[in-house]
Amino acid sequence: MDIGKKIKDLRRQKNLTQEELGERTDLSKGYISQLERNLCSPSMETFFNILEVLGSKPKDFFSEQQYEQRIHYPKSEQTIYDEYDNGYMINWLVPDSNEFDMEPVIITIEPGKKYKKFLPSLSDSFIYVLQGEASIRIGRKDYHAAKGESFYFKANESHQLYNRTKETVQVLIVATESYL
Repeated sequence: MDIGKKIKDLRRQKNLTQEELGERTDLSKGYISQLERNLCSPSMETFFNILEVLGSKPKDFFSEQQYEQRIHYPKSEQTIYDEYDNGYMINWLVPDSNEFDMEPVIITIEPGKKYKKFLPSLSDSFIYVLQGEASIRIGRKDYHAAKGESFYFKANESHQLYNRTKETVQVLIVATESYL
């Protein structure tokens, strides 16, 4: 097992430099560099401190499964939430996607209906129109996109997706900082 490489990979996943990891663990940048190149071995206390800062438990660190990235998500694992009375349906494409950096969903909105209103957030939102013409109100301004067009925006203002037409609208939404 390449412990140094695993520490380096975890550090990069946390978007930390060697210097930042060193500061958070009271170690020098040089020592972190040596650890990552397997030129030295940390004491148990130092090792546990590093793992704590990197957000990993020892059992997870030594588990090979943690490092196996899941790539494929079959349709059978998708979750559909039908809010029939409110005129929309949500299809979560990736189980537990709210725990990831992005959350992809397909939302279907019936004619003349609205999806829920969102308060400002830190999210980036991408919306691709699969069917019909989608509209979105961001702050006090409305935007419209036809099939094949898209919206991309920082969700730093309140916003609401809606269907102003007489046809069903279907959109693919990918949002960061899960808030859907």
